[in-house]
Parts: sequence; C-alpha cells; structure tokens
Amino acid sequence: MEQLSFFKEAGQTPGLPAELLEYHPAFCDEQQSHYLLEKLIADTPWTQKIVQMYDKQVITPRLTAWYADPAIQDYTSMLRSAPNPWTTDLLMLKENVEQLAGITFNSVLLNYYRDGNDSVAWHSDNEKALGTHPVIASVSFGQVRSFDIRNKLDHSRKYAIKLESGSLMIMKGNLQQDWEHRIAKSVKPMKPRLNLTFRVVV
Repeated sequence: MEQLSFFKEAGQTPGLPAELLEYHPAFCDEQQSHYLLEKLIADTPWTQKIVQMYDKQVITPRLTAWYADPAIQDYTSMLRSAPNPWTTDLLMLKENVEQLAGITFNSVLLNYYRDGNDSVAWHSDNEKALGTHPVIASVSFGQVRSFDIRNKLDHSRKYAIKLESGSLMIMKGNLQQDWEHRIAKSVKPMKPRLNLTFRVVV
C-alpha cells in the first residue's frame, strides 16, 4: 500500500502550499470533539451510496449524510437526494467554522469511517454545483487519519496531513482544479472517525 507520510499521530509533510490548505489542529477541544463524535454517530441518518465504477456498481466504503439549507434541493454528489434539515449541533459547528473561514456555508457532507477498511479514493471536489474555486472547510473527529493530496499532472508532488480529532482544514484556491485527495485504507486497526465538509452549493 502506498504511504505518503511517516509521522506518528499528528503533523504534516513540509512545504504544504498555504494558498491551497490551512490546517488548524485544535479547532474543537477534546470534550466537545468527543461529544460531537458520539452524538453524530448515534443520531445521523446514515446512508451508503452505490456508484458506477466502469462496468459495475460498487458500494462506497463509508457512510454518508447530507445536510443543507431548505432552498437547496439537488446536489450531484448526493445522488440527487433531498438534504436533511440542520440540527442544533451542526448549526453551532457551522457558525464556528464560518467565523474562522470567513465564508457562509449552506450545506455540509458528513462521512463516517467506521474502521480502517473505510476510505475514499483519489478524487477532487470539482462538481459544477460548487463553483470553479470552492472553499471547503473540513472538520474531523475521532481516529487520526492521513489526508493525502497529489498534483493531477505530477504525482511526485504530494503532501499529507494527519487530521487530528477536533481539527479544521480549509481547502481553497486551485486545490480542486489542480490536485486530488484521498483517505486511504489502513492495515492498522482504526477506531471510528467522522469528517464534516462544509460547502457552498452555488
């Protein structure tokens, strides 16, 4: 299995482009992170997507849920499903994220990685519904996982961030146009992890 990083439980590879990514490791404190991890896992109406891969349909190796403002009724990544209404906890977290990101978000995608077998393959969040240079704020709770990015044209240009529980990562600039990212499977035992990506659907 390809490994992009070699640090233990936290940190990032050197030279991470500041114009593409901001990383805030202690956005939420330990108590709040634990509360939101447990509460969201228990209360979220999780679904598992089926996607077309070449000539067959496959089940995505993670659970997802989408929340958004009532005016938003369609989003390609959610298989054209209607969004869930905001909860009190998600609205509170959204407001805190917006203060740091300097942008008002109208939706959030939740990803639940149950163990090391759950993952997301190399991709870019470049759907038309997000605009040409989207700002996406990513909050993580639970198990530390490696967020790997690589340049689409030159795979030797690659970086990684160990996303700690309670951390906030802001993706911006040309990241979605020129780079792709993933959360790889792990052969090591992994505890549950939640990731919430706040987005603006245009």
